[in-house]
Amino acid sequence: MILVTGATGYIGSHTVVELISHGYSVVALDDLSTSRASTIDAIESITGVKVPFEKIDLKDKAALLKIVGKYPIDGVIHFAAHMAVGESVLNPLKYYENNLCGLLNLFHFMDQSGCKNLIFSSSCTVYGEVNKVPVTEDFPTQRPPSPYGNTKKIAEEIIEDLAATNKLKSICLRYFNPIGAHPSGLLGENPDNMNNLMPLLLKVASGKMESLKVFGNDYKTRDGSCVRDYIHVMDLATAHVKAYQRLAAKESAVAVEKFNLGSGNGFTVLEMIHAFEKVNGIKINYKIEDRRPGDAAEIFSDSKLAAEKLKWKTERSLEDMLSSAWNREKTYRQNELR
Repeated sequence: MILVTGATGYIGSHTVVELISHGYSVVALDDLSTSRASTIDAIESITGVKVPFEKIDLKDKAALLKIVGKYPIDGVIHFAAHMAVGESVLNPLKYYENNLCGLLNLFHFMDQSGCKNLIFSSSCTVYGEVNKVPVTEDFPTQRPPSPYGNTKKIAEEIIEDLAATNKLKSICLRYFNPIGAHPSGLLGENPDNMNNLMPLLLKVASGKMESLKVFGNDYKTRDGSCVRDYIHVMDLATAHVKAYQRLAAKESAVAVEKFNLGSGNGFTVLEMIHAFEKVNGIKINYKIEDRRPGDAAEIFSDSKLAAEKLKWKTERSLEDMLSSAWNREKTYRQNELR
């Protein structure tokens, strides 16, 4: 049985669905601070499986340790973390307390449960500001520009230290930019919680915002706007299943492995806007603003190592990402009105 923390969140919920489709039993854990308990019902609607759910804040060590022995946990996939970059700059203490204290408590839980297998939700932010692309796993990690990113870097270092004592086997998955949604429209990103490009674009498309801000059109890129690597959340969920299979089968000769997860292609902000318009038949109003401090001109992944070791590759196109995101947005707004 696999414990999934942050299971009602964006990537967590899609991964739970994929785990179930591959025959795994799952225990879902979340504090519901940025998600809804109804996500568990959505997972059941999609899979036909009622997933046991524990409402626990990982910062509450006593509450977490109370469920030691309640489930036969063989492994953990850890998503539970605050992840808004801008908020982390304004309130770094909130991020260090939640993302790191919660992780440490999880390690105590795993130790008492006799569980060593961990898939860790990391981020390409651990590379800091890079000066060449594509990014490979042998790029050095460096101080990220946000406290959020730094919690991921520190977390990876903690994992390395624990693995050195033979208390842990782990795979750290370094994501680029997940977007899109489950084809049912029942699962997806909550656009009201996020300030990334896709949630903001969806707000404009649905009339919740008047226009989208594009920060900079004078970068040395194809059209002057920033380039990023986008990956469909369902492809990302599949990668977690592949990573867990590798970990459980003890296929790695090292205690900690790290993999980039991206499409390997870069799209500019303006290309994303125009592609969304074309795919969904919606005009997006946008305004060019000054550059934001800390924004890199271009970053995208080299995910060949994941293809080789995890036997994984992306299967969904940019059009799939954009159409599924809009389908989810329409479903989400319709449910809000009920």
